[in-house]
Amino acid sequence: MARVNKSTMIGELLQIDPNIAPILLNIGMHCLGCPSSQMETIEEAAMVHGIDADDLVEEINTFLDAQA
Repeated sequence: MARVNKSTMIGELLQIDPNIAPILLNIGMHCLGCPSSQMETIEEAAMVHGIDADDLVEEINTFLDAQA
């Protein structure tokens, strides 16, 4: 079962499960295909978008757990 943390890169996150994209899009992360976003951590992306990184990590891991 895959797990992520605040230092997981967005590019890596989308490789783990591309179905995570809607979670990110719903919170305003619309630049998932941009080269710079691929090298951004979940924590950095959350900060830029005014989202709590811990909450986002928890939501993503809950989603991944449900996929297992």
